[in-house]
Amino acid sequence: MEELEMAILEGEERMDKAILAYKHELSTVRTGRANASLLDSISVEYYGVMTPIKQLSSISIPEANQLYIKPYDKSSIKAIEGAIMASPLGLTPQSDSNGIRLVLPKMTEERRKELVKLVGKMAEQAKVNVRNIRRDLNEDVKKLELPEDDEKSALDDIQKLTDKKIVEVEAITEEKNKDLMSI
Repeated sequence: MEELEMAILEGEERMDKAILAYKHELSTVRTGRANASLLDSISVEYYGVMTPIKQLSSISIPEANQLYIKPYDKSSIKAIEGAIMASPLGLTPQSDSNGIRLVLPKMTEERRKELVKLVGKMAEQAKVNVRNIRRDLNEDVKKLELPEDDEKSALDDIQKLTDKKIVEVEAITEEKNKDLMSI
């Protein structure tokens, strides 16, 4: 029985990690407000090595719709600008001698709807990840060769846990969509 409890706890931990990864992925989706995590997916070639922008600079939010990137090494300003221009963010960097300012334009209704669809796809992938973990857990339980009643009880517990995590994903998605659609 102890082996079963350990497997379920480990499965719950894996589901929590899948949800955490989903939250992190969602943070890269632009809402109407500036958020430093928008730049998480952008890397810059710095002395021959691809380096994330956040490792090369400090990122601040001077206004609700602006990001200010202040590189630790001013010689990297041009490389950071180029990486932002090449990124799918669609932002135009404005540089001065000390750093780069990114002004986030107001999003159109059409763009908001596109982002809601994107969030929906991300949510579905997060649910699939949780369900895959459930499948793995179910297989692990069946390998334990428990008495039939215990096995059925364990499978029911795993299903309840999965349902709880799916509801959690849906709540996170709902919150993000509300954030996207608010002006």
